[in-house]
Amino acid sequence: MIEDISVRYLDSFKDKTVRDPIFIEGLPGIGQVGKLVAEYMIHELGAEKIAEITSLYFPPQVILDENGTARLARNELYLYQSETCDLVFLVGDHQSTSGEGHYILADCYCDIAAEIRARRIYTLGGFGVGHLVEEPRVLGAVNRPELREEVEAAGVAFERAEPGGGIVGAAGLMLALSAPRGIDAICLMGETSGYIVDPMAASSVLAILSKLIEVPVDLTRLNDRAAEMEKAIENLVEGEQAKDEELSYIG
Repeated sequence: MIEDISVRYLDSFKDKTVRDPIFIEGLPGIGQVGKLVAEYMIHELGAEKIAEITSLYFPPQVILDENGTARLARNELYLYQSETCDLVFLVGDHQSTSGEGHYILADCYCDIAAEIRARRIYTLGGFGVGHLVEEPRVLGAVNRPELREEVEAAGVAFERAEPGGGIVGAAGLMLALSAPRGIDAICLMGETSGYIVDPMAASSVLAILSKLIEVPVDLTRLNDRAAEMEKAIENLVEGEQAKDEELSYIG
């Protein structure tokens, strides 16, 4: 029987002790910014998978691997431990397909953060501006006013009118739902067009996050991807301009 939400911890996690961790949410969203940041960090730091989360609130579809084998959609938890810091990452295939599901899943994620005694939650995402951005800013939100000064000092912008429509999904809900649990929470959003997977915005967010959590992460590969994306966009724009000039000449 499928449960509404199932959190299954791997056997390899049962003997581990998580020490005062930081919880980092990087689920799919605008520009896939949060997902890019979290998955990049997992790879660069060598974090270990510790749990799988399945839910009726995910889209009704299965994921196929390279061999055509199907599995249920799921989100996952990864753990990185060092002498100075423990990080728990939440990544995965989907967010919810319904408003109710968004609330229930975000509440579950905050329960997990409370169970492992997370000292802080960072939620990551993109802030869609509807146009290409050459130098993406990182916008912020916090669940306690006292956190703002620290985040601004790291280079995050707080704009009264941005994001105008609020923060949708886990990145926003976890801010509010973690407050009654006594967990500090910060949301970092990279400016992005919202039309493409955006490694440029992800690089901006990762630079800020790395500074705030004091865990160095090599940005080289992500910056290389950003440069490749920027070049591809330039070529696309130049091609469209050439096409417009050709049509104008013919007309």
